[in-house]
Amino acid sequence: LFAARKKAFADNPAVPAELDLVDPDDQVTHDIGLDDDLDSAAHLDTFQPDPEFEANEAKYEIIRNMLLGGGVGGSSDELALRMDTPLAPPTQGDEKHWEGRMPDSATGGRLDSAVGKGKSVHDMTETNLTNLRRTIYLTIMSSVDFEEAGHKLMKIRLLPGEEIELCTMLIECCSQERTYMRYYGLLGQRLCEIDRNFRLFFDDLFARQYGMIHRLETNKLRNVAKFFAHLLCTEALQWSVLAYVRLTEAETSSSSRIFIKILFQEVAEHIGLLAFRDRLAVPEVARHCSGLFPRDTAPNMRFAINFYTSIGLGGLTDELREHLRNLPALVAQQKAVQAARTLDRAPSSSSRSTCSSTFVSSESYDTGDTSSRSSHSRRGDSTSSSSDASGESCSPVR
Repeated sequence: LFAARKKAFADNPAVPAELDLVDPDDQVTHDIGLDDDLDSAAHLDTFQPDPEFEANEAKYEIIRNMLLGGGVGGSSDELALRMDTPLAPPTQGDEKHWEGRMPDSATGGRLDSAVGKGKSVHDMTETNLTNLRRTIYLTIMSSVDFEEAGHKLMKIRLLPGEEIELCTMLIECCSQERTYMRYYGLLGQRLCEIDRNFRLFFDDLFARQYGMIHRLETNKLRNVAKFFAHLLCTEALQWSVLAYVRLTEAETSSSSRIFIKILFQEVAEHIGLLAFRDRLAVPEVARHCSGLFPRDTAPNMRFAINFYTSIGLGGLTDELREHLRNLPALVAQQKAVQAARTLDRAPSSSSRSTCSSTFVSSESYDTGDTSSRSSHSRRGDSTSSSSDASGESCSPVR
């Protein structure tokens, strides 16, 4: 300290050289005495609108550019001339009129001409999307609990179509954990309760995750299944998502069967097996679960029954077992009905052929000459009587 004092603080100047912008000749020193009468300018303590705000701002911009070098330069005479000349407001057809950006003259002509014409610029590098995902990830991982995370995520400004990125990042963070954390399920539940549109997003993501379930590792698969199981148990996600699943040997893989196993076991553990069965029996839900309990063929029914029994959820297959037990009788009954319909069609077709032949003979008899009619009067009487009799027998068929 004493050494710096001896040097008169040469190493620590009062004004650095890069900030000493005013020449000594242009500097004005204000000397104030303690006993002098000073104007306190109390009117400056209150806000008063400036009627010439734009003109004053333009003058300040000129002074700032003169001192700091911002592209609008000139000598002191030009500065005085610009400050004394009033600025006219820009007209509608003025080429220099601009909104929301700096003019090309102020930026040195670095702006693209296409942007100046009002054309939108699309970022094909997805830099904004990457930054959004980073922000969502840091928000989720740095929050203390799900309530704080939900509050922070709702403050993020999302453009239309970016809401699904929030749900995608939530599932991605959940799948990256070593073990499932209930924190992610509660956060997903909170998002669905805040905005019903998130239910549609999670519905779409359920279909996507199930479609690419064979690409996930066992640990990620387990975390994703438990996440969706939590949403189903808390009614945050509609049970109609089960319509995307069809449990047959041909349409499932080992990964998809593991996913269904963990999903159903987690739901049964949360709400109980009886409540789970009653929930699936509700008509609104049952019409979406036809793929989970197929009844089209006997092999598919046996496969579904064996699958649920092997994972400890055989109680869900009571109705399916009953249907499989009565399947032979139902098949025999359907065959009998089909045979009866075939027999009913055969007599009706023969009677129609008899009627048509009788009508043809009567028409040929009517077209004969008068002599044939007189000579065969008896035969005509008998023919007409027979045609009447046949007509009476054919009337019910008509």
